Amino acid sequence: MTTNVKLKAKDFKSDQEVRWCPGCGDYAILSCVQGVMAELGVSKENTVFVSGIGCSSRFPYYMDTYGFHSIHGRAPAIATGIKVTDPNLSVWLVTGDGDALSIGGNHLIHLLRRNVDIKVLLFNNEIYGLTKGQYSPTSQLGLRTKATPFGSIDNPFNPISLSLGSGASFVARTVDTNLKHLKEILLQAAAHKGTSFIEIFQNCVIFNDKVFDEVTDKKVRDDRLVDLVPGEKVVYGANGDKGLRLNGFDLEECSADEAMVWDASTASAAPAMLFADINRSSNLPTPIGIFRKVERPVFEDDAHRQIEQVTAKKGPGQLKDLIYAGDMWTVD
Repeated sequence: MTTNVKLKAKDFKSDQEVRWCPGCGDYAILSCVQGVMAELGVSKENTVFVSGIGCSSRFPYYMDTYGFHSIHGRAPAIATGIKVTDPNLSVWLVTGDGDALSIGGNHLIHLLRRNVDIKVLLFNNEIYGLTKGQYSPTSQLGLRTKATPFGSIDNPFNPISLSLGSGASFVARTVDTNLKHLKEILLQAAAHKGTSFIEIFQNCVIFNDKVFDEVTDKKVRDDRLVDLVPGEKVVYGANGDKGLRLNGFDLEECSADEAMVWDASTASAAPAMLFADINRSSNLPTPIGIFRKVERPVFEDDAHRQIEQVTAKKGPGQLKDLIYAGDMWTVD
């Protein structure tokens, strides 16, 4: 999949005019992804970006690679077909909280449980942006929108908990305004063999502006965010003097010296679930970084191995034989 030609970020920019609202977090994510593609040295001809429906789903138009703008919620199914057909392709799926977790929820969980080697970027702005500001599956309780004028009464999905519960082998969270962190997470995801799920806190300046500012604003983020880095202590704070540790089945604050060392590769996803359950209204800092990173068989390898085994035993099949196999009826 790699190329001997030294590529730059600009080589991954298409000739299409980028059309998002001024100030949208999607611009930063797009720029970062283009830079990461260049750094990875991937071949443009062997790279595919797949999207569903939504603001984020314009992404394939802006990447000078192969792309597929699919239908609402069905991007995981189409991306799976592409990857299984040609496992040598680098397949990236770009989706939003509405596209992935509403009509596409069923497709997403099956992609995650199958562990297809696809990189999933879920842009989470906790609102429907393209259809002009209705509440989404991740909108907070009480949010007033055009569809919930008296406040949302739906309990929101937690994308990280959902992905962990579905068996995803790589789960991470990052922020659109922290480009250094975003880049590192993307590189880690690209290196992982299996489904990589990345939730990106992304700001919608028109319909849900500053929704994440309480934890991501530069003035507070040192104390309100904690970065989960495998092999390192779970510490945070402007001076790195605060930490988190396990106390039975609970997380509690402690000094940096007493902080637990984060292990994203444990057999059980339970520790990651505890961190995923921290919400932004909690006294504890909101986790970003890598929640889970484990190795397990990937779907497309098993699929092709099975095909080879059956072919060796029965010989190559013919479509005509398949069509005319089994019970047949003649309809007059």
